[in-house]
Amino acid sequence: MAALKKKKKKISTRFSKSKVGKKKSKIVKKKTVTKKLVRKTKKKISVLDLKRSHKNPIIEPTDDKHWKSKATFNPTAIVSNGTVHIVYRAIGESDHSVLGYAGSQDGMTIKENFPTPIYYHFLRQDKSRSLPSISYSSGGGWGGGCEDPRLTLFGDKVYMLYTAFDGWGSVRTALTSISLDDFISKRWNWKEPVLISPPGQIHKNWVLFPEKINGKYAILHSISPKIMIDYFKSLDELDGNNFIYSVHQGSHLWKARDRLIRGVGPAPLQTKYGWLVLYHKMEKHDSHRYKLWAMILDKEDPTKILYNSIQPILEPDEWYENEGYKEGVVYSCGAVIKDGELFVYYGGADKVSCVATANLDAFLKELINSSRSVLKSSKIKT
Repeated sequence: MAALKKKKKKISTRFSKSKVGKKKSKIVKKKTVTKKLVRKTKKKISVLDLKRSHKNPIIEPTDDKHWKSKATFNPTAIVSNGTVHIVYRAIGESDHSVLGYAGSQDGMTIKENFPTPIYYHFLRQDKSRSLPSISYSSGGGWGGGCEDPRLTLFGDKVYMLYTAFDGWGSVRTALTSISLDDFISKRWNWKEPVLISPPGQIHKNWVLFPEKINGKYAILHSISPKIMIDYFKSLDELDGNNFIYSVHQGSHLWKARDRLIRGVGPAPLQTKYGWLVLYHKMEKHDSHRYKLWAMILDKEDPTKILYNSIQPILEPDEWYENEGYKEGVVYSCGAVIKDGELFVYYGGADKVSCVATANLDAFLKELINSSRSVLKSSKIKT
């Protein structure tokens, strides 16, 4: 615990007002360095390269709101009646992660920023601590709470999966929901969450498909060493006692995984070619930087990868992707299709929220034409 307090103190002072001047000069320096790096490693521009909004970062921490004074990052999103609804992770003075809301008509300009958190998660503390503590940190949120939400609009209901962290020894995936009407009307009547991953294991980056597959709800919970999806007639089957078993440090699949893959990003998007899935992966020559990649899964059997990008679609090259809690990170939890455009929402350096776009049709065609060899579903036994 002493070590955690020491780290917490270090993070808290990192963004203190006394260092604003130093931070600004550091950012200017970083901009210059970043530009030099980009010039040196300049590659042929592809349609797959997402175009960053000139308004980035679109959501930033603010000193006048104690609950989001340090970080506002890893946004997710849905679109309804032309409005993009964004939910993002926020960290304030308490180091406790909560969720905030922002709305946009064009997908880039924030027109509404809800003044208070829209969601909290407090796990009941197990004072006996029968389970061993888990060594874990994510974006500086030492106080625990709810991290990295993934929204899925499913009919007239909005589902949300997120990482529930109790601040000392439990990192599990949680599921909650709210009616679309309540969500749009800003009545935050979220259903009581349930934990859907087993206790004593670290699980993150799970997503719910926006439509039933073969008549069942589908939750994608692993993309390496293979695509793993669990199906349910009703999500009520996940009642806090039944769990989804996936790849984790204690499983026999752990060593077989691609260690450069960090996990899936936003909930899958349905396209005419199949399910578009974005995911996070590093490269061997650049293993300290999180990058965003894309693949298309079969519509009827999404354990089959039809197409997979041969290069990242977004890399952490801008200053706001390198100045924060963790440099060299673009981390997406949300993507929507609006007016024929793909909008990808992502966190920069575990501090701010950003957006990048592409023409959807051109993006998909380029992904298919430039894809690596078609991959089939894995034969690895569970």
